[in-house]
Amino acid sequence: MRTTSLHHLKLAAALLCAFTANAALAQAAKPAPAAAAQPAQPATGGGFLPPASSNANVIDSIRVVVNDEVITRNEVRNRVGQIVQRLRGQNAQLPAQADLERQVIESMIVERAQLQLAKEMGVRVDDRRLDATIGRIAEGQKMTVQEMRNQMEKEGLTFAQFREEIRNEIMLQNLREHEVDSKIQVSDAEVDTYLAAEKAAAADRVEMDIAQILVGIPANATPEQIAARHARAEEVLRQLRTGADFAKTAATYSDAPDALKGGAIGWRDPDRLPQLISDQLRKLSPGQVTPIIKSSTGFYIIKLNDKRSLAQAPEQALVQQTRARHILIKPTPAMPAAQAKAKLAELRTKILNKSATFEDLARQNGQDATAAKGGDLGWLQPGDVVPEFETAMNALKPGEVSEVIESPFGFHIVEVLERKTEDQSKEKERLRARQVIRERKLGEAVEDWAREVRDRAYVEYREEG
Repeated sequence: MRTTSLHHLKLAAALLCAFTANAALAQAAKPAPAAAAQPAQPATGGGFLPPASSNANVIDSIRVVVNDEVITRNEVRNRVGQIVQRLRGQNAQLPAQADLERQVIESMIVERAQLQLAKEMGVRVDDRRLDATIGRIAEGQKMTVQEMRNQMEKEGLTFAQFREEIRNEIMLQNLREHEVDSKIQVSDAEVDTYLAAEKAAAADRVEMDIAQILVGIPANATPEQIAARHARAEEVLRQLRTGADFAKTAATYSDAPDALKGGAIGWRDPDRLPQLISDQLRKLSPGQVTPIIKSSTGFYIIKLNDKRSLAQAPEQALVQQTRARHILIKPTPAMPAAQAKAKLAELRTKILNKSATFEDLARQNGQDATAAKGGDLGWLQPGDVVPEFETAMNALKPGEVSEVIESPFGFHIVEVLERKTEDQSKEKERLRARQVIRERKLGEAVEDWAREVRDRAYVEYREEG
């Protein structure tokens, strides 16, 4: 049966929105407030609370104030219910209810503070873009949008809520790209240094399956607060070393965004992790955990679940390039589509009959910037042009002229002039190195930024009245 849980669909949306900070520790860390800042949460008589929507008699009230907005108890109850359902579906051990609610509330505070900032900065997602994203999510699930909607409603999810969740995901991604991603720079010297070090260590390259627990430190923390958070990390490490389940412990204590997934990060190249962490991981055998690792964000404990070798011979990156030229005519009210196509067909006949040259006809009739160059597009690589154009171009032999083709830009005829195959291994290697370095920088930058946004927010917790 196809699953359309909100968790899975939001994950699909995140991928569609091109989340780039996917390296270990690259997501926004969520530092906990000072130990005394959040009042203890009352027990609820055992068992996890169901979503508010399952009980029409639940009276709502304010649970947390975040700046000038509120998070209600029903919102928290709904979010807890979704997470419990997911954890049970994964046969994962559930943390204590108070711990789970604390994690959920902190996650919602971070999310709400970032959404408020996005709105202040004018970040908007219109319905057209939202509908397009949801359409691609449905396509990825091999469903129509209506089928996906029907399936969600059978599982007790409202489509309106889902739309707003996806809208928020896109807004947060746009905000992070503007505030963090766009400011990350990687120099050629950094790429050179990385590649030299990688070459020296090529024989020992491995990939590691890891999980994390973060005990966060608030910004501008006092020495007493830091000492208290360190003591908490020491207690976590003591429990792990005496046999506690890592996933349950992460869900109970971790302040990282993946806490409710048991701290699972997955397979990572240690070279893409902060060096403080990768150095400690290299000392471990599968199943072991690191000592406490202090960073600007807090105290980390990382578990090495497994590792595997990545040693391999360098791959050739052979890329076929095509030099081509075209003539573009755009339909207008004065020249409808049928007339534009007929005009291009006439030009093609002249070229084939050698009564005119492609270059001259492109200069006289072309309607884009290449016309002045006789329609010359230069050397093209896969992906440089739209799919409709590329498909037609790839079907031609050098010297052949295509039939009239349609693209989002209008109607074209295309001539392939020549082809060549180049080994772009070095370029590909440098691009990969640049991406690795960028991921490292991005991980730290996103953590720092998220913590700043959280710490700037006014947060007030409300007890039951």
